[in-house]
Amino acid sequence: MTGMRLTLRIDTRDRPLLGHGKIRLLEAIGETGSISAAARAMGMSYRRAWLLVESLNGAFAEPVVAARPGGGGGAALSPAGQEVVRLYREIERTAHAAAATALDALAARLGTPDAAKTP
Repeated sequence: MTGMRLTLRIDTRDRPLLGHGKIRLLEAIGETGSISAAARAMGMSYRRAWLLVESLNGAFAEPVVAARPGGGGGAALSPAGQEVVRLYREIERTAHAAAATALDALAARLGTPDAAKTP
């Protein structure tokens, strides 16, 4: 695919459930072991990250992010959270593969980037 990117958002009950940003936040929490560190890495406020985590934890039958046991602070993806990330990435790969030919055809119809700037 040349210069085109497919983004995926999954809605449920007519509300957004998952998208690239929430999945990236979950991945960052898994990588950093902290909601605040994940938020900093993504350039978002801790409050926004916390609200997103709360909404995700409330949306699924099991929490996707859990506080680390032992009183040392931090957070980790639960097994359910790891599965949500894995499934989203699997759906994303499948969608990209299915759309590749059409995206290439669409990209071929784009004008040059400078054409949009010409008065």
